[in-house]
Amino acid sequence: MSYYTYHVFFCTNLRADGSACCQRFDAQAMRDYAKQRTKELGIAGPGKVRINTAGCLDRCSEGPVLVVYPDGIWYSYVDRADIDEIIEEHLVNGRPVERLKI
Repeated sequence: MSYYTYHVFFCTNLRADGSACCQRFDAQAMRDYAKQRTKELGIAGPGKVRINTAGCLDRCSEGPVLVVYPDGIWYSYVDRADIDEIIEEHLVNGRPVERLKI
């Protein structure tokens, strides 16, 4: 059994050359928001949900991206509403958000 029910990795990579990357879309702020929301909802911690920062996940052209394990489901998101939908539908209710999957 996994230590967490869901382990979410947000790509927060920033490319020095200025090319497309997740951090150019404020990925760190979105990751911080997701971490805060999971705590507020009481779903953060062992046996529940863990939100982590990741370096480059190599899907730059589709960014910003996050991946949810153990499901291995990748998402692209635009704003807090997308993050809220991923949290509510996938992390709380176990239903992947089809419209955001990549």
